[in-house]
Amino acid sequence: MDYSLGTYPFVTSSNSSLGGIAPGAGVSATSIDYSLGISKAYTTRVGEGPFPTELNEEIGSYLAEKGGEVGASTGRPRRCGWLDAVLLSHSVYLNGIDGICLTKIDVLDGLETIKICSDYSSALTEKKFLNQWL
Repeated sequence: MDYSLGTYPFVTSSNSSLGGIAPGAGVSATSIDYSLGISKAYTTRVGEGPFPTELNEEIGSYLAEKGGEVGASTGRPRRCGWLDAVLLSHSVYLNGIDGICLTKIDVLDGLETIKICSDYSSALTEKKFLNQWL
């Protein structure tokens, strides 16, 4: 999502990494002694771009409906998929995250099976694209 570190050109216009949040909040990066990463318990994306864990069937629709997944500024529906631990761990590395808080875990309640992507070995097309920035 971050315009400097995201999957360009499929990014936002702001710097959403820890390095951009500190000055945007008016504090020095050196004054931050603990950084908590916040992530949904599943992955979402508005618009185009690579999405290795995207669910294009009943489960994806279920997550979108139960999670109220629409873009905040555009109102466009968000694409939904399983939690992408590869992408999440890369974000933890880039931002120097000390801990993680998973939100919207309740959205997964009612699913018989919950999956988490731990590697891209079966998503070769996305893997080639993502290797450009991993």
